[in-house]
Amino acid sequence: MIRINLLPHRERKREALRKQIIMLAGMTAVLGIVIIFAVHVAIASRISYQKERNDYLKGQIAILDRQIADIKKLQQQTRALLARKQVVEKLQNNRSEVVHLLDQFAKRVPDGIYLSSLREESQGNVTRILLNGYAQSNARVSTLMSSLDDSQWLSSPNLIEIHSVTRNNQRLSEFSLYVTVAHKAAKP
Repeated sequence: MIRINLLPHRERKREALRKQIIMLAGMTAVLGIVIIFAVHVAIASRISYQKERNDYLKGQIAILDRQIADIKKLQQQTRALLARKQVVEKLQNNRSEVVHLLDQFAKRVPDGIYLSSLREESQGNVTRILLNGYAQSNARVSTLMSSLDDSQWLSSPNLIEIHSVTRNNQRLSEFSLYVTVAHKAAKP
């Protein structure tokens, strides 16, 4: 017997194919959603991990900034202490210099000259002393200048002014002169 199928078989195949396509599309959509969710979770976890690392680094940077500030304070204190130490050392080294200078003035000032004031002026490495005083004559001022020039501690006397004045019914010459301190003088 011959069988003849009069049912619409093409319609059934199309319907079955359509169901398969819909099922594949649904499964693909579900799989795509699962993949997107998994990627989202992975990226979110990496972002969270990086945020934690950034927060840790910010904390460490803050600690290092405080340490740097402390180090800068210590360096400033160290510089201040070194500056004080240098001043003290300079004063200690120059302590005997004043005694030697006054001794030189006592030895070098001739009779007939009276010093009224001494003033030290420093300009860089050069130290000068301004002498003001009275002399019985201009020749005695000249003698003082040559005596100061012969000193190991003093050099280059430079007369600023000299003029006559009357003090205690005596006629005197009032003078002002600069003398340079020789820092490289041999100490006795």
